[in-house]
Amino acid sequence: METNSSNSSEENVLKELASKKVVKLKSFYKHTFLYLIALALYLLKEYTELPLHFIPINFLNDVVIIIWSAVYVGSAIDMFVSFRIFGHDWEERKLRSLLEKKNKTQKWE
Repeated sequence: METNSSNSSEENVLKELASKKVVKLKSFYKHTFLYLIALALYLLKEYTELPLHFIPINFLNDVVIIIWSAVYVGSAIDMFVSFRIFGHDWEERKLRSLLEKKNKTQKWE
């Protein structure tokens, strides 16, 4: 009976971790889409003679694009390099250690 409960709790924790990864990936793709639109508008504003001088686009200057690019690169590194470093094996080991701690603290059963 304990194996079923421990397996179901492990499955629940794995599902929770997977859903967090999916939410994080979805957020990263939204950020990518907005960044590419802003970058395209900035390049059009700076290097063409299109009349793109209205309120939201006026705020796209060199400093904003540089800071946004740095934040984007940082989030990309966090998204993809952390998955490489802290891969599936690391997650399983961490999950097992957390579950073992939880089982050790519940000794009244």
